[in-house]
Amino acid sequence: MANPLQVWPGTAFPLGATNDPIGTNFALFSEHATAVELLLFGPDDPANPTHVIPLTEKTAFVWHCYLPDIKPGQLYNYRVHGPYEPEKGHRFNRAKVLLDPYAKTIDGAIEWDHALFGYTIGDQSQDLKRDERDSARFLPKSVVIDQAFNWLGDTLPRIPWHQTVIYEVHIKGLTKNHPGIEEHKRGTYAGLGSAPMVEYLHDLGVTAVELLPIHQHVNDKYLLDQGLTNYWGYNTIGFFAPDCRYSSSGTRGEQVREFKEMVYSLHKSGIEVILDVVFNHTAEGNHMGPTLSFRGIDNSSYYYLSPENPRYYMDFSGCGNMLKMSNPHVTRLIMDSLRYWVLEMHVDGFRFDLASTLAREFFEVDKLSTFFDIIQQDPIISQVKLIAEPWDLGQGGYQVGGFPPGWTEWNGKYRDTIRRFWKGDESQVAELAYRLSGSADLYQNNERNPMASINFITCHDGFTLNDLVSYNDKHNEANKENNRDGADDNASWNCGAEGPTDDPGVNELRRRQRENFLATLFLSQGVPMICGGDELGHSQKGNNNAYCQDNEITWLDWNLDEERKDLLEFTKLMIRIRKKHPVLRRRTYFKGGAGVKGIMWLRPDGKEMTDEDRNVSHVRSIGMLLDGTAIDEPDERGGKILDDTFLILLNAYHENIEYCLPPGPWDLLVATAGMHGKERKVKQKVAEGFVLGGRSVALLTKKNVKEPA
Repeated sequence: MANPLQVWPGTAFPLGATNDPIGTNFALFSEHATAVELLLFGPDDPANPTHVIPLTEKTAFVWHCYLPDIKPGQLYNYRVHGPYEPEKGHRFNRAKVLLDPYAKTIDGAIEWDHALFGYTIGDQSQDLKRDERDSARFLPKSVVIDQAFNWLGDTLPRIPWHQTVIYEVHIKGLTKNHPGIEEHKRGTYAGLGSAPMVEYLHDLGVTAVELLPIHQHVNDKYLLDQGLTNYWGYNTIGFFAPDCRYSSSGTRGEQVREFKEMVYSLHKSGIEVILDVVFNHTAEGNHMGPTLSFRGIDNSSYYYLSPENPRYYMDFSGCGNMLKMSNPHVTRLIMDSLRYWVLEMHVDGFRFDLASTLAREFFEVDKLSTFFDIIQQDPIISQVKLIAEPWDLGQGGYQVGGFPPGWTEWNGKYRDTIRRFWKGDESQVAELAYRLSGSADLYQNNERNPMASINFITCHDGFTLNDLVSYNDKHNEANKENNRDGADDNASWNCGAEGPTDDPGVNELRRRQRENFLATLFLSQGVPMICGGDELGHSQKGNNNAYCQDNEITWLDWNLDEERKDLLEFTKLMIRIRKKHPVLRRRTYFKGGAGVKGIMWLRPDGKEMTDEDRNVSHVRSIGMLLDGTAIDEPDERGGKILDDTFLILLNAYHENIEYCLPPGPWDLLVATAGMHGKERKVKQKVAEGFVLGGRSVALLTKKNVKEPA
């Protein structure tokens, strides 16, 4: 071991490793530990620390010290001593080396070995007997970093919600096959921030990228043993550390700079960065999982344990454990992480995975829980975009519409209703009207507006848009679970064939259905979210649970044929129309019900639909008239908004329907039946009688203001 270092008392805050021009302060929370040791490692020996420093200073359960001359790039971890009493909720094990929960960078990946487990694997007592093997060799190392970065010129886009178009995507899958990006940058932060990719996103028209988890995560051993990997990354072990696997420049702090450069590049083009964050559980799993960080630092403080038997964990995520939001130290960890990503990394918002779990203080979902109270009063986090996945796996966990003001939600009811309607299910039109007009039934009574609804048809979890209309059943054989995994959410689409086909009739139906979904999405009130690759016709070969597929199944294919190019152009067109016309992205709900000023629901005969009409089970078509002269909300300067009047016609019947149009003149902007390619660039005049094709959308417009000079 090297010569002893100077050790100063240091301070309890900030937590983690904080470098300054003189040295580094180290601080670690553990309420129930009896002793804590800081381990420093050299770059060439992951098993044997160069220095072991006992932390003798403790302030409010935070163990701390300051080491002069410790510079960025220094590798470190901890050992934490205390009782190993699983039946009492304590799992301290002095033999296990532990990652810093506040590590800003983690270098390397786990090398799976029995030594990573706090108990003796194979022993008859299961997890009750402490394992004495040293785990240092097999665990990645926390890294001291230099946080300095020149943000000069960076301007946060601050796109208003009503102007937002979200693009959900995996940072590797988006760029791994892109021919215009330097090969060593593909699949990395630098790849997303590269000129070709930023230009593509800007040209597409999206205003925000929502990145699947980029926090350092763990690849599960059972997946690696099968040649698979945790590709999606919903298995976090470091809430402050950008995952080193997406770095092209290095893993000892370089990935932090690379991430910042990516954000800087996207911001220059007016594109926001939203992170998908997983605070509902960690990668340590249930009582039989490994001891990597939180469990060994203070198990009973970090996790919800069973009140009846603290040996076991509460689990509403399906991932083995649940962070203990009722503990103020855990709440502080999460809030510190969120502030760090906003203030230091300049991200623009967060999507919270299984957010209902965060609201559970005493196992019931409570929208007024401590977490939401803290978010609401926080001057930093309350000002960024906050998106909830409003469900978890516990009782009462489906909370669509139940989150407080200031939050938006993935609207699962929107997704389900739009899918059922275009599938041709009966009795969908009444609910469809709510979804198209902003889901007032879900959000209005909670003092929220249409922007509370994140509308989506597909997301990372499920079929791609292409596969949604191309497969009757899931095909997850590559996941090696005998196709038992993944939701059965797409039965009986009657596509005419399973997967790729040469049948022109089937392919035409699929083309039309893809466009129907996209048109519906961008013509609905609320905030649209597109799953990255859907605009390119990306297929996962019928896999609707590709969480473990880091390969050509999930990587986007940028070699586009004419059909896929046309789909891309159609998507751009729909985004342009939406962004140009405020009547399609209102900030407030239409006043009252059907037939009031501003909106009207139409039958094919041109008469107004009644509530009774919308509830007839066999009705599968609807017209939505939006009056551009009756937008009862001011523009950004307080003036009156004037827009065109739009007529949106949707027909889920397989046969054509003739619509009697209101007084015109009307121009046809979009028709998913009959308009292709260059035809979409020419406005077509429409008479009073309009034939709406089977399984199609049509968008018609009537000018209310003069054409711009």
